[in-house]
Amino acid sequence: MLAAPLAPLAALAQAETGFSRSLTRVVLREAFEAIIDRHLEVAAPEELALWSLRGLGAVDTSLSADVQGGLLRLHLGAGLLAEAPLPSSALSAQTRPGAAAHGAAEQLADTLAQLYAQAWASSPPLRRAGMERVIQAGFDEVFNHLDPYSRYITAEEAWNARQRRVGQSGLGLRVASGPRGSVVVAALEAEGEARRAGLREGDTLLAIDGIPVSARRITQAAELLEGPPDTPVRLSLRRGGQRLNVVLRRPSEVLRSLRAEVLDGILWARISVFSAVTTEQLSEALNNAFAAPVPPRGVVLDLRGNRGGILAQAMGVADAFLGGGMVAQSAGRHPEAQRIWEAGGTDLARGRPVVVLVDGRTASAAEIVAAALGDRGRAVVVGSATLGKGLIQIVVPLPNGAEVLISWSRVLAPLGWPVQGLGVIPALCTSLGLEAAQQALQQLGQGVSPMQPVLSRARRARAPVPASEVVALRAACPPAEERDLDQQAARALIDSPAAYRTALSP
Repeated sequence: MLAAPLAPLAALAQAETGFSRSLTRVVLREAFEAIIDRHLEVAAPEELALWSLRGLGAVDTSLSADVQGGLLRLHLGAGLLAEAPLPSSALSAQTRPGAAAHGAAEQLADTLAQLYAQAWASSPPLRRAGMERVIQAGFDEVFNHLDPYSRYITAEEAWNARQRRVGQSGLGLRVASGPRGSVVVAALEAEGEARRAGLREGDTLLAIDGIPVSARRITQAAELLEGPPDTPVRLSLRRGGQRLNVVLRRPSEVLRSLRAEVLDGILWARISVFSAVTTEQLSEALNNAFAAPVPPRGVVLDLRGNRGGILAQAMGVADAFLGGGMVAQSAGRHPEAQRIWEAGGTDLARGRPVVVLVDGRTASAAEIVAAALGDRGRAVVVGSATLGKGLIQIVVPLPNGAEVLISWSRVLAPLGWPVQGLGVIPALCTSLGLEAAQQALQQLGQGVSPMQPVLSRARRARAPVPASEVVALRAACPPAEERDLDQQAARALIDSPAAYRTALSP
């Protein structure tokens, strides 16, 4: 139970103006249920409770929290403000599916909502900061202990993010999370295709091309809305008690994420980001190049500076060079986090040598492509160690309009090593300078791969990789920004079949 409040009840009620305990409780419950059930790593409910309460100290430094005798205690300065029993450790099993996660989250939310209300009533800095900032501070401290990419996004930030990631198809509509996990039409452009077709703000979007959509998978809605130019998309909607089906047509002009040209018999293809049409653009470039009277003798896939994008498009790009087999896999505690991506197409490069250029800014989906083609022995990776972002996040909308992004799975390369932290280590390193790169090319031509010991060690790594091992492996080819030497090295490998074959060996 809470300790006797330091402020009279009347003062407490007055001070709580602007603070909704019920809304705070439901926000905490839904967020913690997702964290407990789906986060990549197990976090005990009692730890989550303590971290959340300590987060309030970022807004009011006189507030602090600790645990003593099975009680979660909130302090104001040197005095005890309130205390409550810790959430039951019985709900701290390694796997907390379904009902167990819900029960733990209910306890957490009940306890923390009461303590947050007490802190709000007793702390002028919290009241000046506002309810949204208070909730954010609690989650910021929680995610500080979990991983670098999970985070709480305020309602305003969530709205702006949805504008960036949802409805960028040129259809003239914006969608957002709606009541009870729905997806609604949030805004329409005055002269846009959607308004001309009769859509209205507030319409509930049920399905896109027959695929149901929900707020929990709002990024999937973004991918479904986007698509090849000048193609139709069918929307299923609900307006009050009426169901509607509307067909819109995507605009004929889209931003190209690929620059491709053939120079001196080599197809140079640079992908800046994985957009909804990247796979289509790359496939077109490969088909056109290899249909020419004199096809390219090799392909350079330039992923330097590419920070990622749509995961499905990255898988499609890797598939364009593979005739079958694994592209990547993901692993996590939740059953739905376990997944294997398989290539199912045809090698559009027709077996010609492929070099993948990477640098220290190559990240996420771009790393997955480089790892897949390197592990499968389909391409030689050239450049420097990449960023090492190999966690997949899900977006969980919250009742206050905010969102939590939760890392729920890690990406594993075909040979089983984790991209997170380790990154992709090139078979030919350019970040050590011109002389070292020239020496490495000479050794490759003689049948010796100077990076082979490091690559073999990296491919044996399994998550979680100790920090000391990550540092040691990445030091062999430190991250660096792109340089002209990268292209020179790629050309030299394609011009030297012996060196290419040696570097290709997985």
